[in-house]
Order: sequence, then structure tokens, then C-alpha cells
Amino acid sequence: MSLFHPAFFAPIVQYTNIIQSENIVFETQDNYLKQTYRNRCRIYTANGKQDFSIAINKNASRKTKDITVDYSNNWNRLFIKTLDAAYSSSPFYDYYKDDIISLLDKKQKYLLDLNMDSHSFVMDILQVEKQHSFTNEFEIPNNNTNDFRHLINAKQEIDHKLKPYFQVFSVKHGFISNLSILDIIFMEGPATSNYLLSNSV
Repeated sequence: MSLFHPAFFAPIVQYTNIIQSENIVFETQDNYLKQTYRNRCRIYTANGKQDFSIAINKNASRKTKDITVDYSNNWNRLFIKTLDAAYSSSPFYDYYKDDIISLLDKKQKYLLDLNMDSHSFVMDILQVEKQHSFTNEFEIPNNNTNDFRHLINAKQEIDHKLKPYFQVFSVKHGFISNLSILDIIFMEGPATSNYLLSNSV
């Protein structure tokens, strides 16, 4: 079993592991923690890397599966404007932009549903079929589990030794590793799956 946290357009290293895993299980019974990619993604802007966060409501329950999204500040519209500024010159941005707008316009109530929508979007682009399931209770790590839940910790700066690829602002800031999967999708489109498979896990 390979265990992951659902994330909002998760980091590249998460999809490097997903695409090379079998028996994918998403953890949904954990307590919600701040400063993770559950409600944020890291993109490459003209000023370098930037974290974009989804607004969430304060819930009585702190289980990840119960966290709801707050749309009162129209973060979904701001997210598209941020992507426009960062990726409008990339080869595949215009091709996928409308699908991302449609995904966000659904205004899913629960963060979990929004994150799984983003996962489905990514897997469709990768053109890889991977079945997944969800935990029914918090999964205790054991020797039979490949535990990748740490990959969504936004506070940890880990060198995952991902292979460099061209990025919109590479000339200005150099290669920035392990951004949101959107970064490479906008550059490589369907060929993103080849890149993910070329990285060892």
C-alpha cells in the first residue's frame, strides 16, 4: 500500500511517487494541519517561488475530511489571475486554463473534494489510470506501507533530486525543484508523465 495525503495540485514529487505506485490510498482520517499542501500550492512567478493558499473555514471538527472551503474572498478568481501572470507564456497554459477555471467554479464545499478534483484533472493529463481508495481510520505506519504522507509538508525544504526542466523564469531565477505539478504540466503537457517516470523514487 502506498499512502498519500490529498493535496491541492500536489507537488511534483508526490506525483512522481503516485505514478510509480500501486494500491494508492489517500489518508482522510487525520487531523488537519496548517502549512501543508492540503490547501496551498507552490508556483513559479516572476519574483521566484510563491505559495498560494486556499481560504478555509474554521470547523468544529479538525478532521481533514471535514474541512470546508471559504470562497468569500474569491480566492479562486485570484488564483487564476496569479496563474495568468506566471504561466501565460508557457506552451500548455492556454490549453488547460479553461479546465482549471471549470474545476474551481464548481466551488466544492469540502477541501477534500476540491483536492480530489485537482487530482483527477492531473491524472487525466498524465493519461495514466491508477485506482485509489481512502482510509476508514487513521493509518498507523507499518512495514507493509509505503508512507508518503510527509510529502505535503510545506515547511520542509528537502532536495528530492528531481531532474531539471525548462521553466518560464529559469533565466531569471534558475531551476526551482518540486513546485506544484501545474508548473511542469504547463511546460510539458501530456509528456509530464514521461518526466515523472524518469525520476527515481
